[in-house]
Amino acid sequence: MQGLHKEWEAEAAPRTCAIEDYQGAAARWCPGCGDHAVLNAVQRLARDKQLPPEKTVCVSGIGCSSRFPHYMATYGFHGLHGRAFPVACGVRSRRPDLHMFVVTGDGDCCAIGTAHWIHTIRYNMDLTILLLDNNIYGLTKNQTSPTTRTGEKSNTHPRGNVLPPLNPLSVTLGVTNASFVAQTVDWNPPHLYNTIRAAYEHKGTSFVRILQRCPHFTSHIFAEAQSDMSQCLLLLDDNGIPLDPALQRLFPNRAAHNPHDLANARAVATREDVYPVGLLYRDENAARYDRQTSQGLGRSQAEKIAATEKWLSKYEI
Repeated sequence: MQGLHKEWEAEAAPRTCAIEDYQGAAARWCPGCGDHAVLNAVQRLARDKQLPPEKTVCVSGIGCSSRFPHYMATYGFHGLHGRAFPVACGVRSRRPDLHMFVVTGDGDCCAIGTAHWIHTIRYNMDLTILLLDNNIYGLTKNQTSPTTRTGEKSNTHPRGNVLPPLNPLSVTLGVTNASFVAQTVDWNPPHLYNTIRAAYEHKGTSFVRILQRCPHFTSHIFAEAQSDMSQCLLLLDDNGIPLDPALQRLFPNRAAHNPHDLANARAVATREDVYPVGLLYRDENAARYDRQTSQGLGRSQAEKIAATEKWLSKYEI
């Protein structure tokens, strides 16, 4: 036993993790898929913040983006379609010590997972949510998703989608107790990384919508914005997403934006002439449900039984 104890101590000693320590199975997304950029950014963040792999968890639902946990050398939970959020909230309520990322897609989050999405935003537990939005169901081969634009053709709408798309930003900003809402693009790695880092460092639920390219089914969707950055509006503020001034100049359209102004965040979120890029809203004082669910976790079994019996005794006749 003494030898085993010494071996455990050696394993538990502080260590420095390289980016390879966070790389799991080889990613099998299509070449050119924006998911690769998001994976690289999260792995870089884990290395830069020195997150212990055994203390880091990636939770996902179903879809191309939801294969994310397989490609991280951390703990992961590949859940059911639309059910990443309740799984993540359950893990968070019992394990406040873990670093948690929830990776979902526009179909997984905004269709079958909508009810869980709304309540997770309201709970404001300490989760970093990455919505990889490519405007299509890619894994199941080209069906209209809630964010598919009007007129876009798919296998379910061969003559073109007849409904206007859902806006994940405005929906999230409309939920009570939202505390962090941002948008970035997969084709600008510095902004992508800085946004995910700011989301991770925020204490509460961070919702990041990532405009993500699907080279197979919706390659045309963001093609013009990728080559013409004037189609993006960079939101700037000292409390927003930091970006080197030299890189800011890559965005011809820049605007000062106070991320504590909810009304203005909602107005910016609904703009259709440009893609807002940056931190739309932050409320550091929003209530966090995980502060309630984590109460009593340090109690022994005997203490829990005694507390239960104390309350039950009030109802004795």
